[in-house]
Amino acid sequence: MRLTRFTDVALRVLMRLAVVENGEPPTTREVAATMRVPYTHAAKVVARLQHLGLVEARRGRGGGLALTGAGRTASVGGVVRELEGAGDVVECEGDTPCPLLAACRLRSALRRAQEAFFAELDPLTVTELVASPTGPLLVGLGTGRPDTG
Repeated sequence: MRLTRFTDVALRVLMRLAVVENGEPPTTREVAATMRVPYTHAAKVVARLQHLGLVEARRGRGGGLALTGAGRTASVGGVVRELEGAGDVVECEGDTPCPLLAACRLRSALRRAQEAFFAELDPLTVTELVASPTGPLLVGLGTGRPDTG
């Protein structure tokens, strides 16, 4: 299974926000630059994460992005499911349905594999994603220099 670019960016944004300490919260533009993604793409991701209650965005002086409590404890599997949707890995019933649909064993095998993928991600929280060594590296990215310690 391959994640969409949208989900990839969303997970990286959540990870970046999980390491923000008591300093000024970063803006969407700053997070986009740090994570090396286009601002417009990051803005769409942030809007979706805000809609899901995982990120809080404040405008104006003193504004910026912050991870909510729900964002910190969110299951990575749950976030990926929400962003990717619950669809099958392959499209069997689309505009041109697969001729094997009535007796296909591949579809159920792929569904089990997809559930195993999510089962691996379900117990992992956003906060756990940024445990060392990832968190210090992310902090260093935010300042433009690696954090060694």
